[in-house]
Amino acid sequence: MCGIVAACTQRDAIPILLAGLHALEYRGYDSAGLAVLDQDGLKRLRTPGKVANLDALYQASGLHGRTGIAHTRWATHGAPTEANAHPHVSNDTVAVVHNGIIENHAELRSELQAAGYTFTSETDTEVIAHLVHKLMAEGLDLRAAVTEATHRLRGAYAIAVLHRDQPGRVVGARRGSPLCVGIGIGEHFLGSDVQALIQVTNRIVYLDEGDIVEITPDSLSVHDSSGREVTRKVRESDLSRDAVERGEFRHYMLKEIFEQPTAIANTLEGRIADGRILPNIFGVDADQLLRKVQRVHIIACGTSYHAGMVARYWLEGIAGIPCSVEVASEYRYRHVVVPPDTLFLAISQSGETADTLAALRDGRASGYLGSFAICNVPESSLVRESDLALMTRAGPEIGVASTKAFTTQLSALALLTLELARIRGVAADKLAELVGELTTLPQRINDALRLEPAIAKLAEAFVDKHHALFLGRGAQYPVAMEGALKLKEISYIHAEAYPAGELKHGPLALVDEDMPVIAVAPNNQLLEKLKSNLEEVRARGGQLYVFADADADLSLNGNRGQLMKVDAGGNFIAPAVFTVPLQLLAYHVAVLRGTDVDQPRNLAKSVTVE
Repeated sequence: MCGIVAACTQRDAIPILLAGLHALEYRGYDSAGLAVLDQDGLKRLRTPGKVANLDALYQASGLHGRTGIAHTRWATHGAPTEANAHPHVSNDTVAVVHNGIIENHAELRSELQAAGYTFTSETDTEVIAHLVHKLMAEGLDLRAAVTEATHRLRGAYAIAVLHRDQPGRVVGARRGSPLCVGIGIGEHFLGSDVQALIQVTNRIVYLDEGDIVEITPDSLSVHDSSGREVTRKVRESDLSRDAVERGEFRHYMLKEIFEQPTAIANTLEGRIADGRILPNIFGVDADQLLRKVQRVHIIACGTSYHAGMVARYWLEGIAGIPCSVEVASEYRYRHVVVPPDTLFLAISQSGETADTLAALRDGRASGYLGSFAICNVPESSLVRESDLALMTRAGPEIGVASTKAFTTQLSALALLTLELARIRGVAADKLAELVGELTTLPQRINDALRLEPAIAKLAEAFVDKHHALFLGRGAQYPVAMEGALKLKEISYIHAEAYPAGELKHGPLALVDEDMPVIAVAPNNQLLEKLKSNLEEVRARGGQLYVFADADADLSLNGNRGQLMKVDAGGNFIAPAVFTVPLQLLAYHVAVLRGTDVDQPRNLAKSVTVE
C-alpha cells in the first residue's frame, strides 16, 4: 500500500515527484524516497518518516534530474527504515519502486544471492531490482527485462523502473495494484493514483491488468501481458487541484466531514425524479440481471463492510431479499455456498482493495448470477471487472479515516435497495415515501453538522480515557461499529461496538465510572428496548453519551449522562445521519489528544496488499 510517481520530462522532475508524493501520502507514510538521473548518473534520496522529511533532504541536496521515480511507503516487509525505503537499487544502475507484495520473494532472493547479488534491505521489492539487472546483463533491454521479470513474480505489484544508462526512459508494469499514465506536452508521468498527476495533467491513461508501459518525454507505448502492443484510451479527469487541497479546514478529515451534504447530493443527482429511481442508472442492461436476483452476498472491508451491514437491514427489511455480509479477507479463504440467483455485491472506496478484488475474482467461479460494484473510482479494477457498477461520486478522500466515503456508499446502497424493492413489487406509495426521505438526506446531514460546537465541547470528556463502548440496535449497530472504528483509528482510544441487547452477555462487565458509553437512539420500534439497555449502564455507574432522534421520547436524569438531539429525518436515512456526530466526536477527541488526524499511525488509505 504505497504511492508511486514517475516522470520523464524536459524540466527538473524532482518538484513534480515530491508534489505527487504529497498528494499520495494518504496511501502510506512510513518512509519516502526518490531516484533521478542527472549528468553524473543515478542519484537516490531516502528517509524514514513522511514526505516532508524527503522534501527537506532534497532542499539540502542541490539535486536535479529530468527522469525520476519516487515512492511513499506503508511497510509490509521490513521496518520503516532508510534501508527499507524505496527506491531499491541494483549495482548502482537499476532503480525500482513497487506497490504490492511479491509472494515468491524468498525464492527469488535465494536464487539471486546464489548468482552473486547482495541484498541491503528486508523488503520483497529489492528482488525486482536485482532480477531486472540480471536480465539486462544477459542482453535484454529495459522494457524486455521488466517484462521478463514480471513473468517471474507471483503476487500483486505496480512498479516503475529506470536505468542509469537510459535517461529519459521509465518502464512501468501492473498486476493487482493500480498504475496510470499522465500525458503532458513533451512529458509523460506514471502514478499509482490520478491524484498524484493532476498537478501536471488531466489527460490520463488507465492501464489494464498485466500491462507493461514505457514512457519517454515524447512517447508512450503499452504492451499487454503477452507482449502485444496495445492502445489504451486517453481520458480527461475531471478531478481538480482544489479538490485535493485542505482550503480553510485544519485537517482533510474535517473538510471531508463537511463535504458530505454535497457529496451525497452528487451521489443522488440524476438518479431520482418524481418520487422514483430513474431507469438505467445501474446500466442499460441492469434491469434484466436485477430482476433475477433472489439473494445478495455483500463483500467488503473496514468502513465499506459497515456500509454493507446497514444495507443488509435495508435489503431484507424493505426489498425482502435475503442478504449476507462478509469481510473480504475471510470470504477469500473459506468454501462459500452460493445459492442460485445470488448477486455478488462488492463495496470499496478505491476499487483497488486487494482482498475485495481477490474475492470478486474468486467469486467468478462460484456460480453467482452476476457482480455489482459500489465504488468511488470509475476506472478502478473493481469497477472494470464487475458486471454492473454504481459510482458514489464522493470526490477525493484524502484523510485516512473514511467519512464521506461511508455516507455516499450508504446513499448508493439505498438507491440499489429501492430499485430491487420496486422490481419485487413493493407498493409504489411506500417507495415514493422512501425516495422522498432519501432526497432530504443532504439537508439532514447539513443540520447534523451544526452540532459541531457542542460535540467539540463534549469531546473534552474523552481526552484522558483509554477505552470506550459504542451501542446501537438494528441498523444503528453498524453505525456504532463505524463510530468505534473512527475513534480508535485517529484518537488511539480502544473502542468497541456492541448490539445494545448484548450488554448483559458480557460487555457489561467493562462498565464503570471510567468507561464512556456512546449510544445511538433513533425513534423507532427498538427505542424502548434501548432505554432498558441504557439503564443497565447507568445502574453500573457508567457515563452515557446518547445521540437521540429529535422526536425520540428519551431523557437522561441525574449526572450520569449527556443527551444530544439529532434530527434524523426518518428511519431509512437515520444510519447516515447518526454517523455524522460520531465522526465529529472522533475528530475532536483526536485533535484534543494531539494525534495526527489525517495520517494516523500504522495505517494507510487504499489497502492494496493482503
